[in-house]
Amino acid sequence: MSNVINNNNVDPLANSRWNTDDTASSTTNNNGSLNQTDFLSLLTKQLAYQDPFKPVDNDQMISQMASFATVNGINSMSDQVGSLNEVMTSSQALQASTLVGQKVLVPTDTGYLPSGGTMSGMLTSSDPMQDVVVRVEDENGQLIKTINMGDLPAGNSRIEWDGTNNAGTPAAAGNYTLKAQALVGNTRTDLSVAAYANVESVTLGSASSGGVVLNLKGLGGIKLSDVLEVAKT
Repeated sequence: MSNVINNNNVDPLANSRWNTDDTASSTTNNNGSLNQTDFLSLLTKQLAYQDPFKPVDNDQMISQMASFATVNGINSMSDQVGSLNEVMTSSQALQASTLVGQKVLVPTDTGYLPSGGTMSGMLTSSDPMQDVVVRVEDENGQLIKTINMGDLPAGNSRIEWDGTNNAGTPAAAGNYTLKAQALVGNTRTDLSVAAYANVESVTLGSASSGGVVLNLKGLGGIKLSDVLEVAKT
C-alpha cells in the first residue's frame, strides 16, 4: 500500500486544463464572463476530477448553483424591467401625440397671448372667495388688464382674458402673467393661479431622461407628468 501514488491533492480545475481544446468553447464566451452552460460544464469537470476520498461537499455545490441562479434571475429581471420601461415610454408617447394642438393646464402663472387671441387660466382656493380681482401683467410687470370676478365658491374657477388692455385695445402677442387676489375670511389673500397653454409638438425621451416632453407655444417644454389638466375642446 505504501507504493500507491496518492492523487488526493490534485486540483480538479487544474486538471481541466489538460483538455483545453475540448472545453475552451464551452468555458468562455465572447465577453469573458460565464453563462449557465459554462458554469455547468465547469461543475461537471469538478465532479469528474474530484478526490474520491474527499468528494465535493453537496451543501457547497448547492450553494454555488443557488448563487448562480440568483444572479441569473436578477439579470433576467433587469432585462424585463428595461423592456417594461420602454413599453411605458412608448405608451406615454402615443398618449402625448394626441395632445398636439390641444390646450393643457400647467403649473405656472405665465401664459402666452397669440396675436389677436385670448388667454385663460385657473385660480384655486380651498375657501369661498369674495371680491376676486385678477391682474394681467406683461413681462415688465406693467398692469395691462384688471378683471373683476366678484364672489366665487371654494375650488377651481376659470379665468378668461379677452386679450385687450384696460383701454379696450388688443394687447401685443407675448407672455403675460396672471395674478389673483380675493377676500378670504377677513384677509386679502393671494390666490394660486395656473395658466393654459397650447401644445405645439412632443419630444420623445427615455424614462431616465425625463420621459415625454410637451413643447408649449411661447413657454418652452414641460414634462407630460407635470400637466395638471387637458382642456375640453
